[in-house]
Amino acid sequence: MKFTTLANALLFAGTVAAAPGTAMRRARATRQSKPMIPVDGITALDGPNNSHVEYSGNWAGAVLVGTGYTSVTGTFTVPSPTTDGSGSAWVGIDGDTCGTAILQTGIDWTRSGSKTTYDAWYPDYAYDFSGISLAAGNVVTVTVTATSKTGGTAVIKNTSTGKTVTHTFSNEASLGSLCEYNAEWIVEDFDSGGSQVSFANFGTVSFTGASAVQSGTTVGVTGASIIDIKQDTTVLTDCSLSGSSGVTLSGYAGHLVCSACGGGLSSTLPSLDRGVCILPATEEAIEPQPSVSKLPHR
Repeated sequence: MKFTTLANALLFAGTVAAAPGTAMRRARATRQSKPMIPVDGITALDGPNNSHVEYSGNWAGAVLVGTGYTSVTGTFTVPSPTTDGSGSAWVGIDGDTCGTAILQTGIDWTRSGSKTTYDAWYPDYAYDFSGISLAAGNVVTVTVTATSKTGGTAVIKNTSTGKTVTHTFSNEASLGSLCEYNAEWIVEDFDSGGSQVSFANFGTVSFTGASAVQSGTTVGVTGASIIDIKQDTTVLTDCSLSGSSGVTLSGYAGHLVCSACGGGLSSTLPSLDRGVCILPATEEAIEPQPSVSKLPHR
């Protein structure tokens, strides 16, 4: 998985009109979505709900890899984070195995104390989406469509309020061209001010009606690669596919990847005693195994 260059103008997010205050708007101007950051050393292991999981430092979700992806859509309920911090849910084209451009649209959330704010965005620098507001529990459909490799549309529809916003891109060749290699349904720990934000426990984000258009044919998520966020030694998400059109992501803390034990997951933090990984009483101790090599993206 690699990503080389992208013009910042295609990555910065715009806020909805309801975003509170000038200070928040200035902070949002530094908000940046990033390509997937693979985690070195452990990228394909058993997860709680999946037989095969890849790990990333910033993305969790499902990615289809192929050619000819020109549209991606999904519907989810705006989450209510349970811890302070931020996060983002979006759909996109490219950004995993394509190194030139990415087309995304989605929402961000930020919780601070008892207050949670939400922002709807598309990839452009500090652009205000007007005429839409978001709240926990709203049902949102997000769609991106590439009309060419240098143009397309981003659409967010709040089906709970009946409001829809759309932005059209055209002739963006100077900012990079899409490869149309990837279709994505993602929760992200995005960047702000040059570093990743504190990642809130977002609860659950379930994409339903998840589909993509590939070479003119609508396809579901069957066969998608599953990605979870792993930072340091802790796995922060749990992603699984639900049939052919569902992607379910849960946020949680406390699942530790024990590298000395071949990368096994534990629901509580195991200890390492004389080279043996001591797991909770319901699990057997596992002798250390050689480090798991990074597997190439298929």
